[in-house]
Amino acid sequence: METDNLAAVRPERVGPGVRPRRPDAPVTGVALTGAGLFTGRDRELKELRADIARTGLDTLSGRKPPRSRVLLVAGRPGSGRTALAEELARRLEGDYPDGVLRARLTDADGTPVPTDRTARALLADLGATATAPAGAEEDELTAALRAALAGRRVLLLLDDASGAASVEPLLPDEPGCLVVAVARGPLTGVTDVRPCTLGGLETPAAVDLLERFAGPTRITCDPMAASAVVEECAGQPAALVLVGGWLAAHPKMSVADAARRLRELPVPEGHDGTTGRPLARALWLAYEALPALNARILRLLALAPAGPADAHTASALAGCSVSAAQAALDDFVARGLLRPVPVDGVPGEPAALPPQYQVPGCLAPLLRALLETQDRPAEVELARARMLERVVRQLHSCRAAAELTDPSVRRRVAELPRPLRFPSARVAEEWLRSRLPALLAAARLAVEDGGLDTLARRLVSALTRALSAHLPPEEAGPEQYGLHRLVLDVADRREMALEKSAALLNLGDLDTGAGRVRMALDRYREALAAARACGDPYATSRSMESVAASYQELEDWARATDWYRRALELRLTRGELADEARLYGRLGAVHALAGEWGEALRTWRAASAACRRLRDLPGHARALIEAAVALEHLGRPQDAVRTGLEAAEGARRAGDGRLEAAVRLRLADTLDRLADQAGAEAQRRTAEGLLREPAGAEGEEAGGTGSGVGGGTGSGVAGPSGGLEPNA
Repeated sequence: METDNLAAVRPERVGPGVRPRRPDAPVTGVALTGAGLFTGRDRELKELRADIARTGLDTLSGRKPPRSRVLLVAGRPGSGRTALAEELARRLEGDYPDGVLRARLTDADGTPVPTDRTARALLADLGATATAPAGAEEDELTAALRAALAGRRVLLLLDDASGAASVEPLLPDEPGCLVVAVARGPLTGVTDVRPCTLGGLETPAAVDLLERFAGPTRITCDPMAASAVVEECAGQPAALVLVGGWLAAHPKMSVADAARRLRELPVPEGHDGTTGRPLARALWLAYEALPALNARILRLLALAPAGPADAHTASALAGCSVSAAQAALDDFVARGLLRPVPVDGVPGEPAALPPQYQVPGCLAPLLRALLETQDRPAEVELARARMLERVVRQLHSCRAAAELTDPSVRRRVAELPRPLRFPSARVAEEWLRSRLPALLAAARLAVEDGGLDTLARRLVSALTRALSAHLPPEEAGPEQYGLHRLVLDVADRREMALEKSAALLNLGDLDTGAGRVRMALDRYREALAAARACGDPYATSRSMESVAASYQELEDWARATDWYRRALELRLTRGELADEARLYGRLGAVHALAGEWGEALRTWRAASAACRRLRDLPGHARALIEAAVALEHLGRPQDAVRTGLEAAEGARRAGDGRLEAAVRLRLADTLDRLADQAGAEAQRRTAEGLLREPAGAEGEEAGGTGSGVGGGTGSGVAGPSGGLEPNA
């Protein structure tokens, strides 16, 4: 039996929202249904197990199977297809020592999950995130998945497949693996698939399921009425669960009352067929018995992104208190209308994360239809806006939890309502991981529905920052790449030049981090064109700097110099002194890398002067030591030593011990080349003493103004450190 996601359901894994496992570690997943609700289907299970060992077409022709065996469990939503697949996986997991992988191939709103998202999530479960860099295309990701499964014995359960196109790219080339696919109909195009088509449960198993909700007394007292209920429900497990929940919520009603009420209910519009009608009637039976607030919360749960929701989501949607929303969710679980989603706890902090719940997949379209008929569009939009606003506030709190050592951050967090606070960075990280599919879906919903209005920009920006604060780059990067690409698509369609430029710059930065420098260069050039079109000077300068950094990474010193100069000229016209100092430093680094020491010296001196005007003592010291290096290469060693000593004194006055130590070590190297061994040794002893001192307020190496002057001949600066946020 299966309740088609009417038992404990895990949200689809659409991103690397879990910690990577060791590549050789067995993979385990969260079952989509609970074994305690399974009953019947003995014949189907026997046939499926027999199909695993049955001779295939390749064996008959004398060839080794080129890929894994594929079993198909086919049936309409609510027919028991997912629970049968899960029960099969539970019974077979001992035969597949490398574990069970699970993926849902259709979103809660009925749209197919892109194959690249599914492949990336499976790679994360396998601990192979390194093979799935940000921006990787579908073919690259599916090839990486097949490579990661090679030599393993894994059972892959693909739930709610929309067709062969969503299954075929994910099939392992490893004959030792087994794929169990769940779909509405046949997977035409997948070779040698073994189908098992489901109908209703047999009467004894269906009555047993009804009894688990309604209790044995009423069923035993009126077995004929129980059989009548099974007949009205056409043996569909999902419908039987709802009727059982109705009986459990109405202990004074008999089973005969339930059968009679089912017969009296009108056939819902659009469900005049014999297969969809029982589930629609059973849902209406359960729905009409709900209090008004609970009925509204249930309808609005159809808006929950990616399916799962907690009391905070329900509270925001309905505009009620969190306690009232939690009571409603608990009532829905008792009535079979929702099922809890397993959530990993935080060790040492029990109940730190709120429980999550899932609308059964077979009920989601029915609830959406109820929402359309019962609620005005303006009310639905308001509910969605409240939910997204709540998500933004939670993301801000999540990011702040990573900075609780900062007193000002602690004060801001203390001003938040208690339900929005996270007690520790660890709890915030676990919340972010557990809610990541829903958060990404919320961002897609906000951008696609609202374009790039203020709420959508704030949401994308908050999620991007929270990912950076809590997840390592290899995990955060792919999700951020998807968010920026989403913004780019909408900005392109709506001719929003500034937003387009921001998205392109962010994508270019991620491409650079993944080693795709030439692709990043193309994005930066396109960002520059968009920035010029909207006349934004910051985006224009940022784009020029990024183009220059890409050429620097490609060791095209002439073009890098040209573009840095263009960016510098723009900053000079605007009188932005800190940016001038930083760009002088980058120009000096490029000249040094190109061996143009005269130009390097002039540029570093200009950087030093800009930092002096800014009173940026650390930046001034850095610029001076780089100028000393240039002087040495120009054959002016005495000037180099004098400038180096001036840099050391500047670092000392800045109170930056580590910077002073680095300057003195470089000065010692210069003295060595001048055969001044005593002077070099003295500088090294001073540097060693500075490095042994406890670190004080040395972390602010960028200087009081944040000019960011640095680099040097070996810096290899890849690009501007600052990112243009989507809400720029």
